Amino acid sequence: MNLLNIISEIEKVDPEANERYKFYSRRNLIKFGTSLAAAAVPAFVATTANQAFAQGTPSAAAVAVLQYALTLEYLEDDFYAKGLAAANLIPASDRTLISQISKHEAAHVTLLKGALGTAASAKPTFKYPATTFTDYPTFLLTAQTLEDVGVQAYKGQATELINDKDILQVALQIHSVEARHASEVRRLRGQKGWVSNPAQTTFNQGGVDLKALNLGKSDDALREAFDEPLTKAQVLALAAPFLG
Repeated sequence: MNLLNIISEIEKVDPEANERYKFYSRRNLIKFGTSLAAAAVPAFVATTANQAFAQGTPSAAAVAVLQYALTLEYLEDDFYAKGLAAANLIPASDRTLISQISKHEAAHVTLLKGALGTAASAKPTFKYPATTFTDYPTFLLTAQTLEDVGVQAYKGQATELINDKDILQVALQIHSVEARHASEVRRLRGQKGWVSNPAQTTFNQGGVDLKALNLGKSDDALREAFDEPLTKAQVLALAAPFLG
């Protein structure tokens, strides 16, 4: 999540936000390390984001997308927190990376809850495959599934937010970070950082038939160049096994 860009957008409707943010500047975070100042940043962003969104009236569609996104972020946050708490699961070589991804997911939850305010749904109960937190390959496979679905889920809802630009910007900022997570997890599994979906048989992007251009590229190369969105129904079907 690009924190400074979010602060900039918040300032447009809350001119005092920058003054309140100064306390949590990089200089102070370095000075105090991972103390209360660092822990307070997500809460500060959520509060000011809530104030900013309150200046306008998000559409019912936008609120529905935020609730949907919050459920996915709850799941990812819960998953990584449980993974980090599991004894002897994550190798020391990967722990810093997984810890950073976990912090991102926690910040996403805080931001979305702040944007929704009292309308935010409660965290659901989640379930996972039996060996998720005892077998590292299973943990990484589950992480890849969640991250890939998250990327495509945000993409699939972008058109629903076209008239809610503040919320759309926040969603896109989260989306790009989820894409980086997906790439990193794939790297840990020895895979390419991008998706090649053999089930994808349509090569029309933005009204352009890529195969008709005779680019001399394989079908796999064309598939990998464009990440497909998923509808809400498709995402919920993929997430259903994790819901308690």
